[in-house]
Amino acid sequence: MSAKTPTFTADEIRLGPVAGKVAALTGVVGIAGLAAAVGLGYFGDEAARAHFFPSYLVSFCYFLSLTMGALFFVLIQHLTRAGWSVVVRRLAEVVAANVGLLAILALPIVLGAKELFIWMDPAVVAASPILLKKTSYLNFTFFCVRMAVYFGAWTLLTGWFLKKSVEQDRTGNDALTTAMQRVAAPAMFLFAITLTFASFDLLMSLEAEWFSTIFGVYFFAGSVVSFFALLPLLSVRLQSAGRLRGLITPEHYHDMGKLMFAFTVFWTYIAFSQYMLIWYANLPEETGWFHRRQVGDWTNYSWFLLIGHFAVPFFGLISRIPKRRPAALAFAAVWLLFMHYVDLYYLVMPHTSDGRIPLSIVDLACFLGIGGLFVAAIATRFKSLALIPEKDPRLAESLAFENY
Repeated sequence: MSAKTPTFTADEIRLGPVAGKVAALTGVVGIAGLAAAVGLGYFGDEAARAHFFPSYLVSFCYFLSLTMGALFFVLIQHLTRAGWSVVVRRLAEVVAANVGLLAILALPIVLGAKELFIWMDPAVVAASPILLKKTSYLNFTFFCVRMAVYFGAWTLLTGWFLKKSVEQDRTGNDALTTAMQRVAAPAMFLFAITLTFASFDLLMSLEAEWFSTIFGVYFFAGSVVSFFALLPLLSVRLQSAGRLRGLITPEHYHDMGKLMFAFTVFWTYIAFSQYMLIWYANLPEETGWFHRRQVGDWTNYSWFLLIGHFAVPFFGLISRIPKRRPAALAFAAVWLLFMHYVDLYYLVMPHTSDGRIPLSIVDLACFLGIGGLFVAAIATRFKSLALIPEKDPRLAESLAFENY
C-alpha cells in the first residue's frame, strides 16, 4: 500500500496555550504535594517521619520507570527502523527527557540514604559477614558516584535523541534519521547496564543481604509495560483535546495494545522465574525476601499483585477488540499504571512494616508531588515542540500504517 502524503494543520500537532495552562496547574499540584510530603515527614508524628523516605522512593522509582520505559521505546524504534510508531515517538522522546528533572528529585534519596539503606549503618554492617564483603560497592561515596553516572548517561541519551529529532523538524534532513539509527545500538547497551545497576542500588540494596541476578530485568519489565500503558493514555487524552485526530488511528492503538499485552506477559514471566528459582533452591539467605512478602497483610497483597498485574490485563487485552477501541485501551492503561505502583510498593515497603501494609497520606503526597512536576515538565516542553516528528522520512508510512 502506498504511503499517503502527511497532511495536518499546526493546531492539530501543537498544544499551544493549553500547554501553559496544564504546566501551571500540574506544577502547583506538584509543589503543593512535595511541600505536604516534606511537612508530614519532618513535622508529623513518628510513623509519618519513618514513612517519608520509603514512600518518596516508591513514587520516585515509579516516575523514573516511566521515563526509562520511554527511553527504551525511542531506542528500540530507531534500532529496528520502525515506521508504524513515528507518529507517537515524539511523546516518548519528551517523556524520556524528564530524566533531568528526576536527577534533581533524586537529591532527597541521596540526602536520606541513612534512613533508607541498612548498609549505611556501620553497626549493621559490622554484624553482618555478608555486608562486610559488599562494602567496596555499598558505600555512600560510591553510591553518589554511580547515581551521577546513571543520570549523566540518561541525560546525555535523552537530550541527544530529542535534539536530533527536533532538528529534523526544522531542517527536514533525512541524514539525522540515519544518525539516530547508528547511535541506537550502543545507546541500548548503555541503557541496559545503567538501568540494571540503578535498580540494584535504589531497590535491591534496601535489603542488601539479599540479591537476585534477574532483578534488573524485573525492573526493566515493569518500566516498559508501564510506559506502554502511558503511551495510549497520552494519545487518547490529546485526541480528546482535539490534537492528533486522524493521525493516531485504531491501527496505532492496536499495536500499542499488543505491546501492553506482550510486556504484561513478559513481566509475569520474569516475576515467576525469580520466585520459582528462589523457592526451589530454598536457601535461607534468599527466601527471607519473599517470606516477608507472604506474612500478615502482605499475603493478600501478593495475591492481588499476581491477579491484578497478570490475570486481569491478560484476559482484558488478549482480544483484538479492546486494543482497537481507545476508551477500552485507556481503561486498561490506567489499571496497569495503578498495578505498577502496587508492584513498586511491594518491592519497597515490606521490610519497613513488619507484616502491615503501611498506607499513609504521605504516599499520596509524594505521588502527587513528583507526578505533578513530571506532567508539568512534559507540558512545558510541548509549549514549543510539535506533538509529532513532522519531517521524519517515515511519517507518511506511519500515517498509512495498517495491521494485517
